[in-house]
Amino acid sequence: MIDFRYHLVSIIAVFLALTVGIVLGSTMLQDPVLNTLQAEADRLRDQAERLREEKDTAEQLNASANHVISSRADDMLHDRLADTRVVIVEAPGGAPELRNALATRLEQAGATVVGRLTLTGGYVDPQRADSVEELLDETVDAGDLPDGTTAKRAGAALARALVAAEDERDGGADTAAARESEALLEEFAEAGLLTVRGEPVRAADAVLVLAPAEPFAAATAPSPDAVSSPENTTLLELARALGAASEGMTLAGSPSSLETGGLVTQARTEGARFTTVDSAGGAAGNVVTVLALAASLAGHNGHYGIGGGADGFLPDPLPGPIASPSATSSPSAAPGGNG
Repeated sequence: MIDFRYHLVSIIAVFLALTVGIVLGSTMLQDPVLNTLQAEADRLRDQAERLREEKDTAEQLNASANHVISSRADDMLHDRLADTRVVIVEAPGGAPELRNALATRLEQAGATVVGRLTLTGGYVDPQRADSVEELLDETVDAGDLPDGTTAKRAGAALARALVAAEDERDGGADTAAARESEALLEEFAEAGLLTVRGEPVRAADAVLVLAPAEPFAAATAPSPDAVSSPENTTLLELARALGAASEGMTLAGSPSSLETGGLVTQARTEGARFTTVDSAGGAAGNVVTVLALAASLAGHNGHYGIGGGADGFLPDPLPGPIASPSATSSPSAAPGGNG
């Protein structure tokens, strides 16, 4: 018969065995385990140090390249956009420093920035589609707009409001169309959909669209090939309309626009036929953005920068200076030439 003393002895034996195992493990196995962990820690520390050094070197090279580009920007951009009127269209969440830097480069290339349109979160909010549709019905002749979604119709209306018609680009003016366009921009501004700076009404030959500084939260998805967010869809409809209406259009963003849900990534994923740049923000990327817009004006659209889908870092061949009325006739002054 198994009595209490048997149980007590069994329990004591179990605890004794556990104690012996712990002691043996902490003495016999301690050194090998600690040595292995120490070696792994040393390896990771060395790897981190090498990566830090590589990062510092890359930053120094980038800073040097930007310095060189800045010092030669006048020559690189001279007359590439001579006598070209440009409107800057900013997506919600754009970076003011990027817009200001690009405006400076545009003027350096001979362009005139006639105005700026800054879209708000309300413009890309799918919940406001009905109110946007009502504003379009109130201000624009339905026959002037394409069939399709509200985003497509609004994009077409804004493109018509900003871009000069072909017969207006030599100084002519369509007074009725200008009044309608001005009314549209005023109504959209009063509704909190956008803000307007300058005098962009039917004034642009070319358009520079700036992507958000960071991808929309709603666009976050497992892969860059995921379905576009509603915000991106609305902005890309506008970009397509501006590209179709103008002589040249470029969508530019910083490298953040390449992240999952980024606007430039989405444009390239959808096979955009307009020009995109993913490296705006630094001196080199800003110069490339202006050159890309000049190439687009010359009829050469492409994708430029460092991300997937890019044709190269910059247009090849480079666009040449645009001949202005006062320019002397020379091979280098021919539109679209190398230079």
